[in-house]
Amino acid sequence: MTTGHALLAVGGAFLAAGVLARLGARIGLPTIPLFMLAGFLFGPNTPGLSLVDDPGELSVLAGLGLVFLLFYLGLEFSLDDLLAGGRKLVGAGIGYLVLNIGGGLAFGFALGWGTREALVIAGAIGISSSAIVTKLLLETRRMNNPESRLTMGIIVIEDIFLALYLALLQPVLSGADDFLAALADFGKAFAFLLVLAALARWGGRVVSKLFGSADDELLTVCFVGVAVLGAALAEEVGVSDAIGAFMVGMMLGGSKVAPRIHKLVLPLRDAFGALFFFIFGLSIDPGAVGTVVVPVLIAVALTVVLNLAAGAFAAKLHSFDRQQGVNVGLTVLTRGEFSLVLATMATAAGLDARVAPFIAGYVLLLAIIGPLAVIRSEWLTRRLLPARTRRQR
Repeated sequence: MTTGHALLAVGGAFLAAGVLARLGARIGLPTIPLFMLAGFLFGPNTPGLSLVDDPGELSVLAGLGLVFLLFYLGLEFSLDDLLAGGRKLVGAGIGYLVLNIGGGLAFGFALGWGTREALVIAGAIGISSSAIVTKLLLETRRMNNPESRLTMGIIVIEDIFLALYLALLQPVLSGADDFLAALADFGKAFAFLLVLAALARWGGRVVSKLFGSADDELLTVCFVGVAVLGAALAEEVGVSDAIGAFMVGMMLGGSKVAPRIHKLVLPLRDAFGALFFFIFGLSIDPGAVGTVVVPVLIAVALTVVLNLAAGAFAAKLHSFDRQQGVNVGLTVLTRGEFSLVLATMATAAGLDARVAPFIAGYVLLLAIIGPLAVIRSEWLTRRLLPARTRRQR
């Protein structure tokens, strides 16, 4: 790809995503599925104008989008918030994981595609999209709702679990026969996470000194550098780059400059986040997805049931009402960046060719259903709850 073609692709991506999202916003549609739809329409797998022949050529930009989305999430939720949630929050997070990972694993084995494939499918079905959940809470202006703190807590517990899950899954997918080598890889990844968690918990004062410049330009350059570097180091030691960016965000979130970083990172999050979803849309091949339509539909239905059950369980633990429980369950319904990471790992490991299109179709469908369901959560609650239950409330 020449420089001119690359610039044309990036400029076209921003413009297509922005125009389509603006049109959708007029009728109340969320931006996330529209960004993905724009990528799908202008991608190489659909007739008409194609901005790029190989979506992999824009992978670095997609990676930056993921970094800024997860970095922002880390800024929003600190370890102190997680610890303050206590046993109830941990119980809600574990309950969510047991239901969704367990259900995903059972579904993966039921497909009969193989053990390694089942492990990938369990992760894809079991883990919510931190990026989409965060953006949904912001778009619907629910970030300050009581149940939204619970939702964010569940997402953080999911992310911590995912870091460990990816560390364990990597040697399995690579076909490592040496148990000690696999254990060493896991230990390296876990040690890296512990270091970042310690910095997030106790390094706020040191970080404040290092990033204490009064110049917004220099502060922006510094936090962008450390966010991208943290993501890269995480990838190198066998942890998802998204987890690295998230942990760096938590580290800076405990510093005195966090409010300034929070303000400065917003344009980067919005711009590169749109590119992340657009580039994902580029990679969707309707022909490949068409071969796994039935498994995708079953998986989506299973996910809706499991998430509503997990939301009800979490609400009961925290003495929230049924509406708040439905809000939690629907908000964490979407799947995204982490499922795509697993699809990429499955392709690289040479697993069953049906896994990647299955995950792509599953993620796309939930990325459309999830935001629409969140926006209409009160209407759905009235339909889901019996009349007697509503009168009791």
